[in-house]
Amino acid sequence: MTSRNARFQQWQALLGNRSKRQRAGEFLVQGVRPITLAVEHGWTVRALVHPTTGTRSAWAERLLATLDAEQVAMAPDLLNELAEKADETPELLAVVEMPPDRLDRIQAGDHLLVVVFDRPTSPGNIGTLVRSADAFSAHGVVVTGHAADIYDPKAVRASTGSLFAVPTIRAGGPVDLLNWARTHAVQVIGTDEAGSVDLDAHDLTVPTMFVIGNETVGMSRAWHDACDTIVRIPIGGAASSLNAAAAATTVLYETARQRRSVRGPAR
Repeated sequence: MTSRNARFQQWQALLGNRSKRQRAGEFLVQGVRPITLAVEHGWTVRALVHPTTGTRSAWAERLLATLDAEQVAMAPDLLNELAEKADETPELLAVVEMPPDRLDRIQAGDHLLVVVFDRPTSPGNIGTLVRSADAFSAHGVVVTGHAADIYDPKAVRASTGSLFAVPTIRAGGPVDLLNWARTHAVQVIGTDEAGSVDLDAHDLTVPTMFVIGNETVGMSRAWHDACDTIVRIPIGGAASSLNAAAAATTVLYETARQRRSVRGPAR
């Protein structure tokens, strides 16, 4: 591919147009770790795009030789555009299929830990939260309400590949998610600076669903009313609260700490 033909324009639209990503059911992924994790975790790679010139690493050669995906050779300047890089041409760019937004992608069990991000506006915060969820053994992330897209390139990059390791699902609102939580005997814990219980004083060793609110206004009233408990993160200094992704990381760490002390690593 050496010109900005219709297919190039279709892929380019995936970078900035959420509606077109959704209609196509695919998104772009770059980087050794993210593409490797996508393959290892069984995501469907529809196409591998590589530059028409230059040498390739053993990693790139192996994927091109073994992965059942369309291969497209593209002029380096065009590939740079898709990768949103001005001076560095990636070895590979993957066109990856979106999985369905189904709660059964989250494997429920005795140590279930799920994070709900309610109406986030920053795709970077979504990716950072997913990365933390992966680091601290959460089993799933659910983004609810009118929110930034989990497949926005900024979210995908910020997750550094964890998006492919932790089931990350979009949901319209709390009703279906709460029914699922009750079915699996999951406590629903909200986070708010005005919460009634300190985070480290609450038992997080049982199946738990944390709700992290919107970066500006916090949890919706529906989520606030649905929570079994609202916890606060004790902080000092001049800050009145933490960034949403930082708050999620804190509650995930505390959950992992409590669970290690009781029964060892969660997984």
